[in-house]
Amino acid sequence: MTLVRATDALILANLADPVLRVRAVEAASQYDVEVLVSLTESYMLTASRKGARTSVKTIQAYSLAVREFVPWAQRSGVQLLRPGRRDGGRFVSWLQTRPSNGKGKQGRLAASSVAQYVAGARAMYRALRWAGATDAQPFEEAHVPPDPTPGIVKNPPYAAEIDAALPHCEPRLAALLLLCAHAGLRVSEALQLRLSDLSGSQLTVAGKGGKVRRVPLGRRTREALSTLTPARADGRLFHWTYGQATYRLQKAFRAAGHGDAWRGFHAARKHSGTRLYAATRDFTRVGLFLGHSSVDTTRRYVAVLDNDVSREVEDF
Repeated sequence: MTLVRATDALILANLADPVLRVRAVEAASQYDVEVLVSLTESYMLTASRKGARTSVKTIQAYSLAVREFVPWAQRSGVQLLRPGRRDGGRFVSWLQTRPSNGKGKQGRLAASSVAQYVAGARAMYRALRWAGATDAQPFEEAHVPPDPTPGIVKNPPYAAEIDAALPHCEPRLAALLLLCAHAGLRVSEALQLRLSDLSGSQLTVAGKGGKVRRVPLGRRTREALSTLTPARADGRLFHWTYGQATYRLQKAFRAAGHGDAWRGFHAARKHSGTRLYAATRDFTRVGLFLGHSSVDTTRRYVAVLDNDVSREVEDF
């Protein structure tokens, strides 16, 4: 029996402690996926470190993980409120051998996907502890092996594809591509931009976690934006969803003869970070430009040649 719809997640946070505990215990005992998704979402939005600033993508990813973990637990004889100390490791092992269900993908789940599913399952148990339903921590000793292949290798920056695709983009689409590939914006940031965010050669961007940064715009990006009028009544420059923007850019890449090279918007952001690092040789400045809170994150966005220091060591 579904006690609370997934869309009513925040209702759970307003319940009295005894009532919340009963709801959580019943949901876990009955393997009620929808309520457990709602419970996890409610916890993330009201009691996690980021609270209401938790990104939509994180909520969606964790919800998907709960939908994967709970049916597996039921099939595997795991009692959600009293799991065995090895059950977390069993789930990790199953994920590592489970075929990928992604569209057009074959083989096993990527290490990053395994880590994401485990992070979501851990969040569900934090939510159950928050609700007072259990003290269990089945993933405390579960080890998620890291991916030996760096992300910059698996999904490298675009190179010549950007300039090749731009002539095949209508003006608004070209501006979106330049915002990601030259201004280094996340596509979610770019799609939310309003005309009022532009001020001369700078752009005010509301990034992840509510962080605000000011991004300098290059000549080509300024010129592309100068031709645009708001696409929505609230002043937003783009009216597309992520899926609609992806479809249009995939089409432009195919028209440019680079259909097989499309790797999503993140590769465009890496294009920006790699070019800026080549010009500055400064990860800190690149990180500030991209809106990273850690230079370690920035290093994953920059493609550096294996022999990058060959000239420097020549006279050692």
